[in-house]
Amino acid sequence: MEINKKIKFFLTVCSFMMALCISLGAFGAHALKDILSETYLEIYNTAVSYHFYNTLGLFAASFIMYLKPNSKGVIIASWLILVGMILFSFSLYFLVLFENAIFGPITPIGGSLLIIAWLLLAISIYKD
Repeated sequence: MEINKKIKFFLTVCSFMMALCISLGAFGAHALKDILSETYLEIYNTAVSYHFYNTLGLFAASFIMYLKPNSKGVIIASWLILVGMILFSFSLYFLVLFENAIFGPITPIGGSLLIIAWLLLAISIYKD
């Protein structure tokens, strides 16, 4: 079975997101640890954790997409994971780096999308 363009796209994005996550984690551990308050450092680490684990999950969803290339639910769930992860983690990154609470209300939207995505993926795997 050949890897189609959608799967290549998600695997490429996952690889980029993992490299970015590791870079941002290292940046936080080395450059920000002495600058940020303990509260902001904890928020930043939460962003890195969600970024990391959901990138791993998106890799898994990409492989499920490979096994079920015609599953609309798996494709939609993968997009929701990507968008949810970006909204959740990057709103926290921006909240911490710019010390601006305007980014805070975006975080629960990303978290909600992640919950919906993982439930949709579970349903799609079970039903297809």
